[in-house]
Amino acid sequence: MAFANRRELLFVYSVKDANPNGDPLNANHPRFDEDTGKVLVSDVRIKRTIRDQWLRDGLPVFVDGELKTLQNRSDELKKMFGVTKGQEALAHCVDARLFGATYSLRREKFSWTGPFQFKWGRSLNRAKVELVQGTAAFATRDAADQRSFRNEYIVPFALIAVYGIANQYPSQETGATDEDIDSMVEALWKGTLNLITRSKIGHQPHLLMEITYEEGFNGIAGSLDERIAIRNLDGSSMSDEQQLALRGVSEVKLDAADACESILRHRDSIKQVRVIRSEDLEITGLKSLETLGGRLVVEAR
Repeated sequence: MAFANRRELLFVYSVKDANPNGDPLNANHPRFDEDTGKVLVSDVRIKRTIRDQWLRDGLPVFVDGELKTLQNRSDELKKMFGVTKGQEALAHCVDARLFGATYSLRREKFSWTGPFQFKWGRSLNRAKVELVQGTAAFATRDAADQRSFRNEYIVPFALIAVYGIANQYPSQETGATDEDIDSMVEALWKGTLNLITRSKIGHQPHLLMEITYEEGFNGIAGSLDERIAIRNLDGSSMSDEQQLALRGVSEVKLDAADACESILRHRDSIKQVRVIRSEDLEITGLKSLETLGGRLVVEAR
């Protein structure tokens, strides 16, 4: 059954000596806002992290990351699920149900608006992008007297915030369920831990807040990623130079007071607030959520 309760999600993770989201049209340079000095991560990158974890967990997805045509993927799914129509096949795929899909093949055409969408992620601190050079494993030609060189970009440290929202209305068309959202939340946390390719190792999840509202509520706290801030360990604001010099979560604390205040404005419409947090990052401001009583669920990982 399609889900009926609106949800909001805030996810915070750190990146150390890695490339959070390279731009293939710019030599894989990390996506970067030059005006603010903040690292950017596309919603597509976030969804890929989730899809990859779903694949590890054996869940069927429409976009499996392999290089193939829509015709080939459609044929694979139809055979897998014993159906004849593309829409029937995609109804079995958790990513299509949650994130939506556009399908146009022969006479069958449809487009689903995904009931769960992410904003672009953005680092909470100003960050550097560094070019690292080294030697490759092989030479470029037989007569060469040395190996070729390689270039790659890394971000020394960034604490990145991502915001998402589950809109109950499109789920009526796609068939997305509460269980689908629950599996996505788990896949986001676990998938971030499993980003252990050469360019991605160094990703760590630190905070995931999920607000589930009562059925019939159509509002939002809104942009929770913009309502959190990093501070020095003594609680003072960080200068640009201090932000650029950050190299780990032990050097900073996360202030979530404004986000929690925004959430509690809707306390009468809240069904549950779930908080998953690591013990590596000091987080302040969460205590106010304890006024929700049994509607607050906290898990340390």
